[in-house]
Amino acid sequence: CSKTWMRSRGRNYEAELQRCRPEGAPVEFGDYHPLKPIMVTDTKTRRGARKGSTSSSSSSSSSVPPDPLSSMLDGTDPLSMFAAASASETPTMSHSKKEQDEDAVGPDFEPWSSKRGEILARFTTTEKLSINLFMGSDRGKTWSSAVSEKVRTRLEELDDLEEGSQRELLNLSQQDYANRIEELNQSLKEAWASDQKVKALKIVIQCSKLLSDTSVIQFYPSKFVLITDILDTFGRLVYDRIWTMYIYILSLPQPRHLQEAQYFSETCLNWFFKIASIRELLPRFGIRETLPRLTAMIRGIGDPLVAAYARAYLCRVGMEVAPQLKDSLNCNFFDLLGTFRQISGESVQNQLVLQRVETPEYLTLYSPAISWILQCIAYRAPEILLTEMMERCKKLGNNALLLNSVMRAFSSEFVAARATDFIGMIKDCDEAGFPKHLLFGSLGRSLACSDPPESERLTILNEAWKVITKVRNPQDYINCAEIWVEFTCRHFTKREVNTILADIIKHMTPDRAFEDAYPQLQSVIRKILNYFHDFSVLFSMERFLSFLDMFQKDSVRVEVCRSIMEVFIKHQVELTRDPVILNAMLHICKTMHDSVNALTLEDEKRSLALLIIGFIRMVSFGRDFEQQLSFCVEARATFCNLEPVLVQLIHTVNQLAMETRRVMRGSHSRKTAAFVRACAAYSFITIPSLSSIFSRLSLYLLSGQVALANQCLSQADAFLKAAVSILPEVPRSISVEGKLRSSESFLLDFINNFLATVLVVPDHPEHGVLYLVRGLLNMVQDYTWEDNSDAKVRVYISALPLLAAMCQETYLYSIPKVDSNETLYGGDPKFLSEINKLCETLIGQILDHLKALSRDESTKRQGAVAFSLFGILLAHGDLRNNKLSQLAVNLWNLSHKHGHCETRISVRTLEYMKHQAQQPNMVHLSDTVQRLTLQSRT
Repeated sequence: CSKTWMRSRGRNYEAELQRCRPEGAPVEFGDYHPLKPIMVTDTKTRRGARKGSTSSSSSSSSSVPPDPLSSMLDGTDPLSMFAAASASETPTMSHSKKEQDEDAVGPDFEPWSSKRGEILARFTTTEKLSINLFMGSDRGKTWSSAVSEKVRTRLEELDDLEEGSQRELLNLSQQDYANRIEELNQSLKEAWASDQKVKALKIVIQCSKLLSDTSVIQFYPSKFVLITDILDTFGRLVYDRIWTMYIYILSLPQPRHLQEAQYFSETCLNWFFKIASIRELLPRFGIRETLPRLTAMIRGIGDPLVAAYARAYLCRVGMEVAPQLKDSLNCNFFDLLGTFRQISGESVQNQLVLQRVETPEYLTLYSPAISWILQCIAYRAPEILLTEMMERCKKLGNNALLLNSVMRAFSSEFVAARATDFIGMIKDCDEAGFPKHLLFGSLGRSLACSDPPESERLTILNEAWKVITKVRNPQDYINCAEIWVEFTCRHFTKREVNTILADIIKHMTPDRAFEDAYPQLQSVIRKILNYFHDFSVLFSMERFLSFLDMFQKDSVRVEVCRSIMEVFIKHQVELTRDPVILNAMLHICKTMHDSVNALTLEDEKRSLALLIIGFIRMVSFGRDFEQQLSFCVEARATFCNLEPVLVQLIHTVNQLAMETRRVMRGSHSRKTAAFVRACAAYSFITIPSLSSIFSRLSLYLLSGQVALANQCLSQADAFLKAAVSILPEVPRSISVEGKLRSSESFLLDFINNFLATVLVVPDHPEHGVLYLVRGLLNMVQDYTWEDNSDAKVRVYISALPLLAAMCQETYLYSIPKVDSNETLYGGDPKFLSEINKLCETLIGQILDHLKALSRDESTKRQGAVAFSLFGILLAHGDLRNNKLSQLAVNLWNLSHKHGHCETRISVRTLEYMKHQAQQPNMVHLSDTVQRLTLQSRT
C-alpha cells in the first residue's frame, strides 16, 4: 500500500452545499399536484344523444390519473352488488313482534337483559335446592296420515303426566340448579327441533310450576330470572312456528290457500284452548287484548312475592307487545300497592320465621320486580303521573321499599328537582323494615347524575349526612358514603370533601374495617380525582394522605397510586415546583417503586416507570438549576430499582446543563462552569448502574456531547473513553420484543455516531494524536464479531470519511468556544502524516478482507464491500493521484465482476461522476469515468 492511496481532496463545504440544493420551479395554481384532491366529472349518455356521439358514461380530466381501485373493479363494487341483491329480495318479517310498535320503545329504555346478570349475582343462597325433571318416555307412536288425527293425538298427550315420567332432584347447589335449568332450556330447543312438541310443552309446564316454589325464598329472584328464560324461549319457538305457517299459507294459490288457512286456524285455536286449560300455566301472558284481564288475574296469586314477579313479567311482555297500553301497566302497579299489607300478614311472617329470614332482607327481594314495574310506568310518562306516584307512596305511610324503588326508577332529573320532598318522605319512613341509609343511597345516585336546586344543596348534604354518619355497620356505612362523595365533590369545595374523608376514616379505621371495603374506598378516590384536577388543592386536604394510608394491601395501594399518577399526568399541564405537590407525589411514586421485586413482570415495571417518568418531566424549578439538580439526586436514590427512570434522570440533568448553556449564551461564569461539571459528574456516576449495555453506550456518548458543548473537555474525554472501554461487553445478540436479534446493527449505529462526534473532540495532550480513534479501532479489532460478518470492515470503511474530514483546513462543523484539532494542529504535516498512515492501515485491512472473501467464494459480500470502499474513495479521496484512481477502478470492476451490483445504482453513480467532472476542480473525473464499465449479470 502506498501513502498516496488515501490522499484526501480539498473540500469547500459551503460551495458544495450550494451546488447540492435543489432548484426551485414555480408551480401555477392550476397545475396538477399529487396531493390535490382528484376531481372526477361523471357524464351520462343521454337517451337523445346523436348516433355518432363519442361521449362516455364516465370521463375525467386528462391530467388526473384514474382511481386504480375503481378501474380494477370496473365500476362494480362487490359490496354494492351484495347490497343491491339483498335490496332486490322480498323482505321477510322477522319473528319479533316489536316491529309493530317500533316507535313506542326507544333505545333509551333499559332492557330486562341488562338487569339479568345483576339479579343472579345479588340474590344467592347456600341452601340446598330441588327441581322436578321431565323424564318422559318416548313411546312408539303410530302417526296417522290424517292431519286432524295427528293433531288430536298430540293434544291427548298433554294429559299424560304420570308420576313415573318425572324425577325430583334434591340437594342441589345454586350452581347445580342453574346448570339443570340450562339443561332444560337446551332440552326444550332439541325437543322442538326434533318435532317433539308435546315433550317441549311438558318441560315448560314443569318449569312454570317451579315459579310457585318459595321454599328457599332468598333465591327466588334468581330462580325467576332462570325460569323465565325458558318461557321466553318457548314463546319465541311457538311464535316462529305460527308465523312460518302463516307466511307459507299466504304463498299458496286458491283454493288450497283457503283449505290450509282453515286448518291453520283450527290448529292454533286447539293449542290455545288446550294450554288455557292447563292449571300450571296460569296466568298466561303475552296477548295484547287481554292485558287488563291478566292484570286482574294476578290478584288470585296468594304469595305476594310470587305475585310481584308475575306482575313484573307481565309488564315486561306488555312493553314488548303493547307498550302503548300504559293504563294496564299502571293498574298493575296500583294492584301491587294493595298487596303490601300482606307482607305483615300472618302467612308471610310464619314463612319468614320458618326460613329464618329477617323482614329487611325479605323486602329487598321485591326490589328487582318493583323497580322494573316502575321503570316501565315511568318511561316517557308525564310528570303528573310521577307526582301521583309520590302521593300514593305518602298514602301508604311512605313505604320504604316502594319509596326506594320510586327513586331508582324515576328519572334523576325528576328526583333531583324534588330532593327536599324525598328527604322529608324518607324521614317519615319506618326504619325497621327498610334502613334509611339505603334510601339515602338511592337518592344519592340520582343526585350524582342530576343537580338539585342550588339553594337546597347544602341542606340536602347535611340532612343526608346526619343519617349516614349514624350507620354503625362499616360496610353499610361505606356503601352509602361512597355514593354521596360524588355529590359532595360535584357541588362543594375541598373543605366539605375533607370533612367527608375525615368521617370515613373515623368509621373505617376501628377494627381495620377498611380491609373489607377496598373497592368502595377506591371508588371514593376515583370520584375525588374526577373533580379535583388541581393537585395543589387536592394535596392541601388534611385528610387526603391519611385516607391513602388505609390502603394497606400492597396490590390495592399500588393500584390507587397508579390511578392518582394517571390523573396527574393527564391533567397537570403546567410544570410545577409546589413543595406540597412534590412531597406528596414523591411519596406516591416511592410507593409504586417499592412494590417492585424480583417477581414483578417486565410489563408492570415498564408501566410504573412510565408513570414516574411522567412526574419527573413535570417538575421544574425555573432558573433555580441547583434545586433542580438536587431534586434529581433525591430521585436517583428513591427510584434506583427502575432503570428507565434512571435513564430519564440522566436526560433531565443533561437537559439542565444545556439550559444553563443557553441562559449563559455559551459563556460560562465560574459558578455555572462548576454547575455543568456537577451535572456531568451526576451522569458519570449514574450511567454505570444501568444494566443495559446499549443504554450505557448511548448515554456515555450523549453526555460526552453535552459536556463538550459546555466546554468541559476533561469530562467529555472521560465519557468518550468510558464508552470505548465497554465496547467489548456488547453481546453478540440482544432481545428485542422477546426475540433474539444480532446486535451488529445497533453497534454499527453507535460507532458511526461516535465517529461523527470525534471530529470536533480535541486530542488530549498526554495521549498522542488521534488517541480516541485509535482506541476505538483497537476495540473493534479485538471484538469477537459474528462468523461470516463484514461488520468490522464496515467500521474501517466508516472511519475513512472521518480521517478525510480531519485533513481539511476548516472542519465541516465545530462547537463554539471549543478548539478542535483544526485549530490545535493547523494543518501540521506530522498530523496529516499520522492520518495518512492510519488510512493506509485501514485500506490494507479492507483489501485483505476482500481477498479472503474471494477465497471463500463469497462473491456477493465481496462486491458489496468493494462498492462501499469505491464510494468512499470517490467522495473523499483525491483521484488525481494515479494510484488512488487505479484503486478506485479496480474496486469498481471487482464489485461488478459477478453481476451482484444493482445496475440502477451503478448508472446513477456514473451520472453523478459525469456531473461532478463538469466542475473546474473535478475535471480529472472524466478520465476515471471512461475507465468504468457496466457489466451485466452472469
